[in-house]
Amino acid sequence: MKYTLPLLLLAAPAVLHAENVFPPAVPAEKHDSLVAAKLEEVEKTNAAGPFKPETESLRKIGIPEWYKDAKFGIFIHWGVYSVPAFGSEWYPRKMYDPSTPEFKHHEETFGPVSKFGYKDFVPMFKAENFDAKAWAKLFKESGAKYVMPVAEHHDGFSMYDNPFTRWNSVNMGPKRDIIKELSDAVHAEDLKFAVSSHRAFNWAYFFRVEGADNTNPEFFDLYSPDQPYLYPGKGADVFRKDHRHAWVSSEEFRKDWLARTADLVDRYKPDIIWFDFGIGRNKNGTPETNDHYELNKKFAAYYYNKAAENGQEVALNYKWDAFKDGEAMLDIERGKLNGIRPELWQTDTSVSYTSWGYVTNHEYKPVNVMVDDLIDIVSKNGVMLLNIGPKSDGTIPDEEQAMLREIGKWLETNGEGIYSTRPWKIFGEGPTGNAEGAHQEHKQKGYTEEDIRFTQQDGTLYTFLMEWPKGETVTIKSLAVGNENEGRKVDSVELLGGGKVTFEQTDKGLVVALPAEAPTDFASCLKVSFAK
Repeated sequence: MKYTLPLLLLAAPAVLHAENVFPPAVPAEKHDSLVAAKLEEVEKTNAAGPFKPETESLRKIGIPEWYKDAKFGIFIHWGVYSVPAFGSEWYPRKMYDPSTPEFKHHEETFGPVSKFGYKDFVPMFKAENFDAKAWAKLFKESGAKYVMPVAEHHDGFSMYDNPFTRWNSVNMGPKRDIIKELSDAVHAEDLKFAVSSHRAFNWAYFFRVEGADNTNPEFFDLYSPDQPYLYPGKGADVFRKDHRHAWVSSEEFRKDWLARTADLVDRYKPDIIWFDFGIGRNKNGTPETNDHYELNKKFAAYYYNKAAENGQEVALNYKWDAFKDGEAMLDIERGKLNGIRPELWQTDTSVSYTSWGYVTNHEYKPVNVMVDDLIDIVSKNGVMLLNIGPKSDGTIPDEEQAMLREIGKWLETNGEGIYSTRPWKIFGEGPTGNAEGAHQEHKQKGYTEEDIRFTQQDGTLYTFLMEWPKGETVTIKSLAVGNENEGRKVDSVELLGGGKVTFEQTDKGLVVALPAEAPTDFASCLKVSFAK
């Protein structure tokens, strides 16, 4: 799809740049005072509260039952990067790298980065059609039980009233507290509210190239003074570090990170906080070698202690090896597990294969794939966080609205086998597995009519047929007479959305007669009840 922009933007980016007068930066003295006060509060809260920044103490938090019951949430990547709407939400980084298509596109469309930098998109991010209530209503229709907007992405622009920086949605752009509006609207729909923070990587997110606007110290409160320099002509793979031998953030940046993230907790009291890789991504796979680990534990203790004060049951999501098992809840980006995990875990993925934020040329996933992923994840004791990317004006693309409503329609019929369920003795049967771990979803093969997934609730077994069988019957081998997984006799079988069906339990399996057509467009569910 060809990218188009209003004629004014194509004709005169330099004029727009000249008109961009930004509010003054938060004075250094005021910023440092705010940071010091918040860090003192963190220390006092952790000293007095039941949770300490120690593994044994943090593991006492557990995972809330409401989270185990929820199964499905909505992730929202929305920010200034939705204005260029090109490539991906990593446009802010790649637009400064001469080896990328983003750099070329930026020069051709907006002008050189010396004249029109990322900061100059901020006034264009107006969110003029943003309607938090309409969004929340859509999320309710989708069947989701929790909603998680990005409060701050790597780009350093906060979507809320952030006192530590001028670069926030109340001071600039929309001039609205997006997170507050969403929190109110989501709670009004009786959904849980969460936030994600990608702040921890901001210090190294932008690349500095000679002459670019991000080399100007006036804007280091957005771009960070610690940005790595690119070797001329070498691209993003080769760069030298600015004044540091190890690729780690400065003490000043870390203090700011802890203070502003603790402030985010205090302002919006989220039920879940999700962190991106910036808080730890270790090649050797041990949190102890993560240079951010001690800070992570300190924040976790603060979050858990504040939740205890507020009477909340909360969870903290992490990726890679930022925490130890039990200190927080594991999240796997664009990937799944091969088997049942005893502790609840989460997949975060998107409706698009190509980008988390809005772009004009998405490669969207089929809804069938997303429903199949949800079933497979839940059968393995997981929950699915599904991302959408709104446009810069605050509207959710029609295609993505339609996807969410299709999922919601499917859950209206089959949600009984999803919500509040727990894993069975095995997650399923059939030939199709998946590559385990993060960023592996592109390797996922389509399911066959032999593939089945199981969940259970209150003694009832829910059996999902991942592909509708071509014949008149389906045989569930795991329910054969004498099978080690289930010794009870089957009393009745109901096809959700299709009524009671006939069956025969043999030494080969539970043979179920099926109607000619499936009751829903995607995977179908058999509700199996046992004799008492």
